[in-house]
Amino acid sequence: MFDHRIIPLQNRVLVPMARVLAKRGVRADALSWTGFGLGVVAFGLICANWYLAGLLAIAANRLVDGLDGSVARATLPTDRGAFLDIVLDFAFYTLVPLAFALADPDTNALPAAVLIASFVGTGTSFLAFSLLAERRGLSSTKFPAKGIYYVGALAEGAETIAVFVAMCLFPAHYAWIAYGYAALCAITTALRLRLGMAMLRDG
Repeated sequence: MFDHRIIPLQNRVLVPMARVLAKRGVRADALSWTGFGLGVVAFGLICANWYLAGLLAIAANRLVDGLDGSVARATLPTDRGAFLDIVLDFAFYTLVPLAFALADPDTNALPAAVLIASFVGTGTSFLAFSLLAERRGLSSTKFPAKGIYYVGALAEGAETIAVFVAMCLFPAHYAWIAYGYAALCAITTALRLRLGMAMLRDG
């Protein structure tokens, strides 16, 4: 919902940093793996109930994740890099709710399962539509720099990270936050399904 507004602001900060990294030979794929490694660190910290430390690791993950795309665009974007970035992003998004489930299984296991299930809906609807849109030669005017057709929705990357921040700041309210965002993800999936069925009707 807010990604297309945030990305231009984000680029003002990240693009100069990315140009410096690219000139020094830092590869986008290396940043993707580094970002995921920070996500794994966040997973471990949250599992240990170190929520604020986990939040810092999440912030570092997002910074590096933003840099990998900027470095790629400063050099030569590749399909391989886009593929790696998407896979590791989806893995990271799953690790965070799983970490809260492991930190307090009695309270958090069910809401974490519901939230992860809702991520399956948003993820599959996003990727399926992107695949078929690209096959038809469609392009996104809001996200022209993305490696795939990026279809906007209520629950996007910025909203997901905001939810993760709220979870780390208010871990006692994890269940309510997870259920609330799962509902928003379900609405997002339904809207994408409707959009896909309408735009791909003649296929």
